[in-house]
Amino acid sequence: MRRLFAALFLSCSLCAFGQRSEVLLEWGWKFHKGETGRWEKVTVPHDWAIYGPFSRDNDLQNVAVTQNMETSASLKTGRTGGLPYVGCGWYRRSFKVPAGKRAVLLFDGAMSEARVFVNGTEVCFWPYGYNSFWVDVTEYVHRGRNELSVRLENLPNSSRWYPGAGLYRNVHLIITDPLHVGVWGTHVTTPSVSPEYASVHVETTVEGASGGERVVTSILDASGAEVASGEAPVSSDGVSVQDLELSSPSLWSPESPSLYKAVTRVYGPSGLCDTYETVFGVRSLDFVPGKGFFLNGVSRKFQGVCNHHDLGPLGAAVNEAALRHQLELLKDMGCDAIRTSHNMPAPELVRLCDEMGFMMMLEPFDEWDVAKCRNGYHRFFEEWAERDMVNMLRQYRNHPSVVMWSIGNEVPTQCSPDGARVAQFLADICHREDPSRPVTCGMDQVSCILSNGFGAVVDVPGLNYRTFRYLEAYKALPQGFILGSETGSTVSSRGVYKLPAVKRFSAMDDDHQCSAYELDACSWSNIPDVDFALADDYPWTMGQFVWTGFDYLGEPSPYDKDSWPNHSSMFGIIDLASIPKDRYYLFRSVWNRNSETLHIMPHWNWPAGTSVPVHVFTSYESAELFLNGRSLGVRRKEAPGVPTLGGQREKLEGRYRLMWDAVPFEPGELKVVAYRGGVSVDSASVRTAGKPHHIGLECSGTVLEADGKDLAYVTVSVLDKDGNLCPMDSSLVHFRVRGGLLGKAVHFRAAANGDPTCLDIFHEPQMHVFSGKCTVILQASRRRGRAVLEASATGLESGFLTVETL
Repeated sequence: MRRLFAALFLSCSLCAFGQRSEVLLEWGWKFHKGETGRWEKVTVPHDWAIYGPFSRDNDLQNVAVTQNMETSASLKTGRTGGLPYVGCGWYRRSFKVPAGKRAVLLFDGAMSEARVFVNGTEVCFWPYGYNSFWVDVTEYVHRGRNELSVRLENLPNSSRWYPGAGLYRNVHLIITDPLHVGVWGTHVTTPSVSPEYASVHVETTVEGASGGERVVTSILDASGAEVASGEAPVSSDGVSVQDLELSSPSLWSPESPSLYKAVTRVYGPSGLCDTYETVFGVRSLDFVPGKGFFLNGVSRKFQGVCNHHDLGPLGAAVNEAALRHQLELLKDMGCDAIRTSHNMPAPELVRLCDEMGFMMMLEPFDEWDVAKCRNGYHRFFEEWAERDMVNMLRQYRNHPSVVMWSIGNEVPTQCSPDGARVAQFLADICHREDPSRPVTCGMDQVSCILSNGFGAVVDVPGLNYRTFRYLEAYKALPQGFILGSETGSTVSSRGVYKLPAVKRFSAMDDDHQCSAYELDACSWSNIPDVDFALADDYPWTMGQFVWTGFDYLGEPSPYDKDSWPNHSSMFGIIDLASIPKDRYYLFRSVWNRNSETLHIMPHWNWPAGTSVPVHVFTSYESAELFLNGRSLGVRRKEAPGVPTLGGQREKLEGRYRLMWDAVPFEPGELKVVAYRGGVSVDSASVRTAGKPHHIGLECSGTVLEADGKDLAYVTVSVLDKDGNLCPMDSSLVHFRVRGGLLGKAVHFRAAANGDPTCLDIFHEPQMHVFSGKCTVILQASRRRGRAVLEASATGLESGFLTVETL
């Protein structure tokens, strides 16, 4: 499937169909920071700020975060990652346009306040850094080389997290005949869907039509076979409408992400003038009062996560291989949905979700007309909100992965007198541009939205946290269901276990870390067990989008109030180095129904005499714990009792965890044996590690595509002589890549360790391990060959790994 749809997804640098060509403007860029400076060669996508250095003084913000129930301002350090994203920068390169053709520049995203110049003339201004935008530059180009320049500027106090800086998403040059399909010019819907039959409605907007043009559309299945076709004239307003039929359609779902392709050909008096391809899927969405969400007629709960757009040590610069790596980890966890919090996504992410089977909630805004940040989007909302919404809706409305639109996240406007009016304005835009999907909003001010009509405006009421008010909202609102649009906000540091293992809220310790027992949360949030129980106990709950799938740069709660060096989040199920935390296995044990889970924690290196809580996250019904061969008893998951009320402090852990509260530490092996029907079926263990001895390297994919973009994520572990992880080790590991005679097939790209306090620069070829582990990322060159990664540290035997590019 991946190879079959590679061309279809326009992942190549140049795709030509008929009279149309699209050039990905990756290479040949020059960049300088500031209004003047020395030009350096860069490749786009490019994030100028991720190279650091980290500093406490970068974008200090003295604010009260009202959505976190703060009532007075305090100094926030590391809120935007402690990286130097503030300031302006310039990019430039040249391009050519054939005579007689039309030329469009399409930017997938530019951070931020982009001013685009062609041959010295400003042709476009687009302020919102997360949105895609385009400009027709035909009237500004000439024969030969044309000069493209882009100025970007990020103001201080303009974000609540690390936004990145620069041309961090792709730039496209689209060349067409004067008669052509417009940008995002097709709208494909499937009004009727059943296993036997599906109707396909295709609307095509044709630019340059003057009369007599016609549109021919062919629908191809995944094998490339034509399964339907039709022809229609272009109307006087430049629109062609066609209705086609599919017999026995392959329905799109997370379990079976079947895709179709509509090939649209535009004919004028002289013949074929343009060919345009649209990927779509066939599936039905139903939201039933009292029963929740149905996909293709089958009831299901969202098992989703929220993600910010940064890619950890790679920064905001989009990379498809990195996105795929993230989605593969989430897929194995059982995740089936992504919320693009709190901004428009990269097109690569949406295409991958189509292909890999993830439902999506696309969300454009973190603020509307009332500010959260001094220099945030509220400055542009009145003039730009509709234009930004229209671009997002038209760009992504054909994608089957997108199942709902969100109009905002925890906007202060929830409590404004005209909040419902503003929400209705945005919801109406969604319904006008795409009547096929519902509208939601992430709402946290429950008292406001229940009393002022705001909550009744949206099709799907989404509550952020406030689990103890789900029942109240369900009874008060007219829709008949509740979505957990943002849930959890459990905080943890991988491999750091705090004793005793008890629930804590906004706890802060001297080491600036949170407990990996997955029982720490913020004062306004909860541990995962509450959200699991709400999904299990009530049919009208629609599931959840957990905050967050991955740690991200910025928002280091609870260590966000003058608590430097914390500069990255601790909310993630997976850390900033793409290493799963223990919580990953808790979610996997509940969400992944295709593969069993058995995970034991904590590590087994403790001072003599310590009484250690042992927790097991498992999909099995019961398990027995052994210490050095001695049984410490069997535990079973508790059966549900009275349905949960969603209380933050409700004791629900016994339903989803097996726990031995006080195991006296002694060196050796701690082993758990799982049972099903009273029969032993699986086991897992952890052993006391000895002295650090050598470095181990693991990588799931050591064969890369020689495209200059593909990535290998290598897990680096400090091990004892027997191969046990040394969980307390913090060695500084150095990385070296050795290539062949014709140049390196791969090069070092970045490293990270998941420690929210670590100030090691991501792009230096060295990194301290955290809880015995870190990650090094290798990037393929455009050469074929082999390269060897060496990881070394003082006093340890080095690790070696061979990577090949084809």
